[in-house]
Amino acid sequence: MRQNNILKHAVCLSFLLIAFGCAATFAQKKQKENTTGVFDPTKRPKNLSDSALLDLVQKQTFRYFWDFGHPVSGLARERSNRSYDYGDEVVTTGGSGFGIMSIIVAANRKWITREQAAERMNKIVKFLWKADAYHGVFPHWLDGATGKTIRFGRKDDGADLVETSFLFEGLLCARQYFDKDNQTEREIRDRINWMWSEIEWNWFTREGQDVLYWHWSPNNGWVMNFPLRGFNECMVVYVLAASSDRYPVTSAVYDRGWAQSDFFKNGKEFYGIKLPLGFDYGGPLFFSHYSFVGLDPRGLKDKYADYWEQNRNHTLINREHCVRNPNSFKGYGANCWGLTASDTYNGYDASSPTNDHGTIAPTAALSAFPYTPEYSMQALKHFYYDLGDKIWSEYGFVDAFNESESWYATSHLAIDQGPIIVMIENYRSGLLWKLFMSCPEIQRGLKKLGIETPAVK
Repeated sequence: MRQNNILKHAVCLSFLLIAFGCAATFAQKKQKENTTGVFDPTKRPKNLSDSALLDLVQKQTFRYFWDFGHPVSGLARERSNRSYDYGDEVVTTGGSGFGIMSIIVAANRKWITREQAAERMNKIVKFLWKADAYHGVFPHWLDGATGKTIRFGRKDDGADLVETSFLFEGLLCARQYFDKDNQTEREIRDRINWMWSEIEWNWFTREGQDVLYWHWSPNNGWVMNFPLRGFNECMVVYVLAASSDRYPVTSAVYDRGWAQSDFFKNGKEFYGIKLPLGFDYGGPLFFSHYSFVGLDPRGLKDKYADYWEQNRNHTLINREHCVRNPNSFKGYGANCWGLTASDTYNGYDASSPTNDHGTIAPTAALSAFPYTPEYSMQALKHFYYDLGDKIWSEYGFVDAFNESESWYATSHLAIDQGPIIVMIENYRSGLLWKLFMSCPEIQRGLKKLGIETPAVK
């Protein structure tokens, strides 16, 4: 039952519907047109200090969002190879939230100027202000040239509350970061505030139920019928919904909806490590990444869990499974671990200790840097120095690899690349955590839900 629930969540968060149409990636097409030649991973710098290696990985991965961002909208492309037959225009709502955060990191580390970052951000928010939205909520995919909805499934052609929440993690951080008194940065703040204020969070309780629903469609209504119950990647949705001034939800929606399911509380030990919440063995690692790119888990507690303990232990269980390697997959070990949703040799899958077919995704261990820095660095060095000839690219690490199948992806996904940059930065400086937790609305929302944090006095 829990295994089925994991896969059900993965299906709904942009996963099992993503396909692998074109063998040639956009990046490869671009390289053919580039007279400077094809990127050569064998010429990557060697013998770097830990700090220099982190710099390089963040900066290289950032190119996915900066160089490969959609030229009209500035938003993040869904992936570096085509999704089904939708062509080159598909941009991702949630992945763009992570991309916005990466732009902030790049400006703060001076890989680009603040003015360049603000110009790109202004392009993004102007585009979003005119793009399709439903009760203030964006669809999963947009056409990056027109702002029109690209349906994610036959009935998923309207509002996607979860993807929109990941987008607004990024937008609210941008609003806090771009605080200068000039026209460009004022416009950024104003448009973000306008869009934030118009999200009808309470509409998604579906006529006043004590739970939020993931989807609503102007053509299909509530037919997808997916209530958001924890524990998984969606905690930030409830925090944002409780933080709204105009259309908030009550704390009862959090307590009776999010926190009431047969897979919310756990409390058992796996490999000798206690897991407070969620599926047995924790599920895929993106559960401890997506809500926490902005939401600071340090000292974050409510009556259900200590979220630092939850996320660290989830990571440790995932790693320990790979170290023990009960299925005897090639390559697994203390320096090669990390199971999450990713491309794999036969499609797309939400890998976890209970759904393990030998595929390691670099984003899993690298986005866990705040929780397990020593183990994440061990994995990073292995990925870069030992496997780099096969998995290092012009946009950072490829999405995944499976050494048992001698398979190495050529693709990159925004929802996997973004957390690498952002969570490494949160480990190094706490930048995105500080920005998100500084939002007055978020502080009020956390108090409303009974969530304690040192960030709220």
